[in-house]
Amino acid sequence: MFAIPGKPPVTLTPAAVAQIAALMAREGAAGFRIGVKKGGCAGMEYTMEVAAEAGPMDIVVEDGPARVLIAPMAQMFLLGTEIDYEVGLLESGFKFRNPNVTESCGCGESVKFRDMTDAG
Repeated sequence: MFAIPGKPPVTLTPAAVAQIAALMAREGAAGFRIGVKKGGCAGMEYTMEVAAEAGPMDIVVEDGPARVLIAPMAQMFLLGTEIDYEVGLLESGFKFRNPNVTESCGCGESVKFRDMTDAG
């Protein structure tokens, strides 16, 4: 597991807490799983889904009524990330403010992470 003792690996803004709690309630879900996968023009994409239960290797972050489950393969990429939910005129959605991102594509859908072997 990739975590700093006593500190959650991700933080949630009040807007993200409200949106995640609403999604969980609507779907009857145990949590909101976030992860990363290969894809997009910058190399990696975030994944998000409501989850019926936490996986045995998930890191669970609870903030009020919101419960975020961090998939095992995403844990090292998400340390220090703030998750927000922004509502705009043309689009609304989750925004990840991730200190591990070195590049993102123009559309904002994919990211490149710094080489984790250089982390220190």
